[in-house]
Amino acid sequence: MVKGKIAIRKINCSKSRQVTFFKRRTGLLKKAKELSILCDAEIGVIIFSCTGKLYEYASTSMSSVIERYNSMKQDKEQQSNTSTEIQFLKKETESMMQQLRCLQECNRRLMGEELSKLSLEDLKNLENVLEMGLKNVRSRKDQSFMEEMRELKRKLDHVEQDNVELRKKSKVVGRDDGESEGEFSAETSSRKEMSKMSAQAIPDKDDSPECLLLQLTLQPKPYLLDAQKTASG
Repeated sequence: MVKGKIAIRKINCSKSRQVTFFKRRTGLLKKAKELSILCDAEIGVIIFSCTGKLYEYASTSMSSVIERYNSMKQDKEQQSNTSTEIQFLKKETESMMQQLRCLQECNRRLMGEELSKLSLEDLKNLENVLEMGLKNVRSRKDQSFMEEMRELKRKLDHVEQDNVELRKKSKVVGRDDGESEGEFSAETSSRKEMSKMSAQAIPDKDDSPECLLLQLTLQPKPYLLDAQKTASG
């Protein structure tokens, strides 16, 4: 007798649902145990009935199975994030390489290379770009020239100011030197006069100290003359 195929849908009868749950739960836990033994697999099964009752099976311990599961889940998420980031970087690299190729091609055209494939309109656009670039270069050159001129003028003004200060200092130093020369000339003249007077005051041979002492001794003393007059009177 062929067993009828049961449709996979919710069993409306609560009694039949509980009987089916009991049979299938027992069979599921039995299969999990067999798989663990036969294949040396770490297995954990958690079942909640419709009434909220918990049934579980673990080949080692439920905590170690859950811990390993969470760790593997985190690693998988990291790998997924890494894979996503790698894909993003690949797309960015391809986009940048495309931009680089376009820039290199544009640069070659600006240098006058690979123009044979350009249409008349493209050549006109390239000419406008070159003229605009040349205009910008000339404007920047003029600006740089004016900046250099202003800098040179500033340095020249600074040098002229230094020269004015040096001339003022030179005049002050020259005036001080003139006054010093006058004082030196006056002092020299004074020294010459003193030397001349000293030379005139130097006594001759007859005016030596011994002669002067003899003259003073021979000269009559006024007080002796007065005393002699008093005695005679």
